[in-house]
Amino acid sequence: MFIAVLCFSLFAEANSTDSLALTPPMGWNSWNCFHRDINEQKIKDMADLIAANGMKSVGYEYVNIDDCWQVGRDKDGNILADSVRFPSGIKALADYIHSKGLKFGIYSCAGSLTCAGRPGSRGYQFQDARTYAKWGVDYLKYDWCHAEEQSPKGAYRTMKDALKASGRSIIFSICEWGNSEPWKWAKGVGQLWRTTGDIIDSFPSITDIIDRNAGLYPYAGPGHWNDPDMLQIGNGDLTLEENRSHFTMWCMLAAPLLAGNDLKIIKPEVLNILINKDVISIDQDSLGMQGQRLSKIGDHEIWVKQLANGEAAVCFFNRDEKMWNFDYQFSKEDYRSVNIYFNKFSYTVSDVWKNWKLGTSKDNLKFKVPIHGVVLVKLAPNKD
Repeated sequence: MFIAVLCFSLFAEANSTDSLALTPPMGWNSWNCFHRDINEQKIKDMADLIAANGMKSVGYEYVNIDDCWQVGRDKDGNILADSVRFPSGIKALADYIHSKGLKFGIYSCAGSLTCAGRPGSRGYQFQDARTYAKWGVDYLKYDWCHAEEQSPKGAYRTMKDALKASGRSIIFSICEWGNSEPWKWAKGVGQLWRTTGDIIDSFPSITDIIDRNAGLYPYAGPGHWNDPDMLQIGNGDLTLEENRSHFTMWCMLAAPLLAGNDLKIIKPEVLNILINKDVISIDQDSLGMQGQRLSKIGDHEIWVKQLANGEAAVCFFNRDEKMWNFDYQFSKEDYRSVNIYFNKFSYTVSDVWKNWKLGTSKDNLKFKVPIHGVVLVKLAPNKD
């Protein structure tokens, strides 16, 4: 009887943990555009825009502050927010974001200090988790600076236990940069884990991260996601095609979609990338499969992501400095690894970004993939 109860308890705990992120989390984070220069009004402004500019309506829900909100601890060890930059306090900010129908995320670190030298959570995990719960935090990004020879597995499990003991459901984002291969141990500890170092706003950084995530598809699924880092869309000198490729490939990777640009100055054509519901639906597909690289010939790649209802997304990704022109007949290719069987069904082929039908899997289709660009199509079976 005891064994049966214990097994049920462990099963229920695992399911409770995983049910927090059945699809990859979507939202916004302050670091990529504001870095250390954050304050209460900036975060409120971003929440206002997310609620009004179409992002909320397509699934962006978390508004997350990154490092540099905290300045010290009081005499009882409670974490203190910067009272100059956040004069109303963190709970008031969380309440404001919740009033917009959004959720609130915060940042801390497993070390004694954060990456920016602010107080970390080492030795205060349970106390900090209780504070976050009291404030109404919905998401915790937990970094790995100043870790002082801790074991990542032990440190992140401690904070996982602290969050559970707080009594509030809080998404736990593990951010130790993939050094200990968290995809092999972090399922059931956090809902997502970083797989690489920090992304920067350059095409080589984006492609390097894609390569590092290419082989990790067996480890992703509902409630546990590989995290190739936050989006740099709209930042730096990325071209429109590079922004579109970045977003498309994160969706193919079933990655969390956390925008990181200043939404007050976003260009309409860039916002349209972030809020394309048809592309987002590939990231948020209920099957929860991460895409696989089916082929790579030089700078030309074909990626396939299995979707629910017998469908699949196919991305033709051009890393080259010139246009990629080619003819393609899907029915002549082998897609059995993603449960697409051209000998059983014919499939309708649709261009996702352009939202139009191209033909069927039996047709000879012509593709032109822009420099550093993508063509993203969906295959839908014709079951007649």
